[in-house]
Amino acid sequence: MDAPAARMRIDKWLWHARFFKTRTLAAAMVGAGHVRINSVKAAKPAQGIAPGDVLTFMQGDHVRVVRVLAHGVRRGPATEAQTLYEDLTPAREDVPSAPQPKDGGRPTKRERRIFDLDRRRMLE
Repeated sequence: MDAPAARMRIDKWLWHARFFKTRTLAAAMVGAGHVRINSVKAAKPAQGIAPGDVLTFMQGDHVRVVRVLAHGVRRGPATEAQTLYEDLTPAREDVPSAPQPKDGGRPTKRERRIFDLDRRRMLE
């Protein structure tokens, strides 16, 4: 009678897996076309996903790639949420942070130029 569903709404799953703080935010990201399911843009927040699907989306300033392992029953603690997916995100290269002046204020124009030059060399 209460057999588990084969598919789950993508916005609900993203919220259960704690990638987004609210289900509304998850639905907005999917609706705006910022989430891909198996390399195809998700058409709508109600689109179903199943275990084995690979999701690609932006989280903050970097791209996340995850494989769905299970459906969530509830939005539980983070340790429970981490069992719902396998993280396939490639390791991020260490990008230097903004320069910190000695006096604790804003960087000078010269310090900023040096930082930008170092950053370009690192990314090449």
